[in-house]
Amino acid sequence: MSGQKFIWVVRSPDNESAAGSYFSADSNTDPLGFLPEGYLDRTKEQGLLVPSWAPQMQILAHKSTAGFLTHCGWNSALESIINGVPMIAWPLYAEQSTNAVLLTEALKVALRPKPNQNGLVGREEIAKTVKSLMQEEEGMKIRERMNVMKEAAANAVREGGSSTKTLSQLVLKWKNRKLN
Repeated sequence: MSGQKFIWVVRSPDNESAAGSYFSADSNTDPLGFLPEGYLDRTKEQGLLVPSWAPQMQILAHKSTAGFLTHCGWNSALESIINGVPMIAWPLYAEQSTNAVLLTEALKVALRPKPNQNGLVGREEIAKTVKSLMQEEEGMKIRERMNVMKEAAANAVREGGSSTKTLSQLVLKWKNRKLN
């Protein structure tokens, strides 16, 4: 729908949960069996579906990765910033909503899809948000901002950088406390 190539790490629904009961596939025999019939054939030229897990840092570090649809876990957000990959923020629960606000409104390195009147984010909205991130002016501004954030993150962890200095100061404080 968005026309963009993709890698999608797909986890089978948990058939024990209320959300998982919506799907009828037996996830033990086919980890992608819950997808709509024909989906894999329709998308085989456009995307790669990976069951369960993929090396996120390696994917984000790859030069072909131009966007990241994320649940907004803090580690995922940091990994995306370190690699300079603009995000689509789609939080699920807990602190992820707060992280999404930070990423979209304060840091301006992510777009957030808008839920429909039932509170759900439909595939059309995801496609629209992906297109915006990849092809429109708003996405270009986010990409520029992300490059600034990537450079700031790299500077912070360099020898003598703010994060390196702060961590060293903390270690010294702990060492001194132990000696006293």
